[in-house]
Parts: sequence; structure tokens; C-alpha cells
Amino acid sequence: MDDPPGSDMCSVCHGNFDTPCQANCSHWFCGNCIMLVWHHGSALQPCKCPLCRRYITLLVPSEASLRQAGRPEVAEILGKVERYNRYFGDHPRSLIQRGQDLPFFLRRLLRELIDPNRSLPPRRMAQICFAMILLAIYLVSPVDLIPEAMFGLLGYVDDFFVALVILFNLAAISRSILYHRHGGS
Repeated sequence: MDDPPGSDMCSVCHGNFDTPCQANCSHWFCGNCIMLVWHHGSALQPCKCPLCRRYITLLVPSEASLRQAGRPEVAEILGKVERYNRYFGDHPRSLIQRGQDLPFFLRRLLRELIDPNRSLPPRRMAQICFAMILLAIYLVSPVDLIPEAMFGLLGYVDDFFVALVILFNLAAISRSILYHRHGGS
């Protein structure tokens, strides 16, 4: 489901969502409201989420918003969101922000993989499969950088870091897919 929860309301206007968009911090806003927040601050940098204060570097319109793209007022808002994504979708992000965005992008990627109505580009699908196979091979293989037999629980540190690197890679793939779908060239 790529729509906001039914009982939720926009935290900017405190009303029902109009052209809902989800930010990379997982919060939902009216498309026009979040654009007003951005224009109220500096137009040269991404705006901060009004709820969690994290930088919003990617906005993803809901499925309902995309279905209504034929309406002129919705098309105008979606155009602003697309422009925002072009400006800030490839914006450099710190490792901390990437870690904070990790759950959002992994959830989105899982939805992409499960939904039979969507298809990922073959190159992206190959990258995802390759990353998952590498992770599985590393986790089940007896070869470790820090062997568990010698170091006990400390031996699992390398497994954790390898898994984390692969999860960051999968999140980057998901971000790239969403960026190109909602604003990138």
C-alpha cells in the first residue's frame, strides 16, 4: 500500500490529505503543504520534515495522487514535487541520514518486489538478486574475516557489517528507482 493511513492527517494543514506525498523519513504530507514548507525556508536546500526535523531529500507521491495526475491542480503539484526531487534527490547525504532512511527505502523495495503490478528494470533486479546471493553465501559460509569459533560473539561483528553494507546497497538501489520514477532523468 503506497497511500497514507486512512485515519492520518497532514501535519502541516491538519486536514485530510490532498495529493499525499511520503518523505524519505516516512512521514506523509499534502504535496502542496510540503512545497509551502520548502518555499518558506531556503529554496536552495532541502526542507526539514516538520515532524522529525530530518532533511527531506526525496518525496514519493501516493498511488492515488498519481492516478489523479490528469487533473490540472494535481498535475501542477506533482510537477513541483518532481522539480523538488530533481533538485535534492541526488543531494549528498551523510552516513547518518542514509542509516535513518534505510527502513523507508528497504520497505519500498520490498513492496516493489512483492507487487505483481510493478516490474523492476532487469538491471536493477539483477543487482538485487546478486546482493542477496552474496549476503546468503557470506552468512552461511564457514569462511569469516573474524571466525566465531575463535572469538565467540565478537566473531559475528563481520557478519553484521557485511549485512549492513549490503542493506545500504539495496537501499541505494531503491532510492535510485524512486528518484528516476519521481523526478530524475
